[in-house]
Amino acid sequence: MDSEEDSFMRQASTQHQEDCNLKMSPERARQEIEQYKDLCSALDQDNMMLQKDKEAVEQRLQHVKKERELLQKNLKQKPPNDDKVSLQVDISVARDEKSRLTQEKQMLENKLEEMRKRILREDPMMMLHALPERKVVFKGLTRDKEDMNKLVLTPLIRYPLSGGSALITFEKAEVAQRVIEMKEHVVELSHGEDPEDLDRCQVRVQAGPVDILLPSALEIGLTRGSRSILVSGLPSLGIPEDILLDKLELFFSKTKNGGSEVESREFLDDCGQVVLTFTQDGVAEQLLTRGQVQVPIGKTKYKLKISPYMRGDVTNLQLQPSRCTRTVLLSGIPDVLAEEPMRDALEIHFQKDSRGGGEVDVLGYVPAGRRAVAVFREDVG
Repeated sequence: MDSEEDSFMRQASTQHQEDCNLKMSPERARQEIEQYKDLCSALDQDNMMLQKDKEAVEQRLQHVKKERELLQKNLKQKPPNDDKVSLQVDISVARDEKSRLTQEKQMLENKLEEMRKRILREDPMMMLHALPERKVVFKGLTRDKEDMNKLVLTPLIRYPLSGGSALITFEKAEVAQRVIEMKEHVVELSHGEDPEDLDRCQVRVQAGPVDILLPSALEIGLTRGSRSILVSGLPSLGIPEDILLDKLELFFSKTKNGGSEVESREFLDDCGQVVLTFTQDGVAEQLLTRGQVQVPIGKTKYKLKISPYMRGDVTNLQLQPSRCTRTVLLSGIPDVLAEEPMRDALEIHFQKDSRGGGEVDVLGYVPAGRRAVAVFREDVG
């Protein structure tokens, strides 16, 4: 039993040393997940063996207890003088056996608990079961099984626009390509019949492609805060966040609650959870072993979950240029009309087939002297 446990712990320690600087590409993440699955399987096997040993010890304790009761019963019913010494020796041996088995049972329980703590402390991927639960609503598309272990990035690109420019997105990519190839466009701002008036109401704009940078490779390093915990399961009481943070800090700063002096606190708006960081080492680990605590808020006690606080930092990001197939950048637009009329004039011009245009999906115009940011999302059309 000891040799198998030592073998497993050496395997887990070696695996941890190799992966302590976690940098996960999708392929690397898939490989490491398989490795951690093997570690989990080995841990489960050791856990089962320890449980079996524990059950065997308890059975032996029950057997010794019954033998002791039987000996005591026989001693009371028929205590011959010449057998008293022998019976006392048997009772003493039974007591020693019971004490030994009790110590062995406690030792096995201590080993099991130490193994759990070590795995939780050294292997971040093994902490997933301890992370807080979060309800989600699936609104996406189902994928094939081979894509389930891949990391999928959804683009959300912010593109700066200077004054005197516009972004126009057509419904068809071939229209955008045709507009770009023409390069220069004469846009009419007036529909009068006087030729001289027409000359004064025309502007020339330049059409060009829109190139953005998209991530081609991403590596994220996971680190666990040694002094921090994540508190989840907070009730919705409608009280200000500062008051809720004060109550949590007051509770977790008391040593009788397993806490210590709180160094910082942070309310995570996106998930409604709180990060608490303590000034002393070891406090967070002790709270993590408990898993849950009863915290009084107002006149009611609420069961809150305590989880490890994991921080993910981008360690490597590679980008590659990508061209928007349906969007065109218009530049050199003079400040001769108000924003709304100029937007209408541009949209009317580029909707005409005779001008090389087509059906316009979206048009955004930034007047001279101003700046704006366009946001590009994933094209699901």
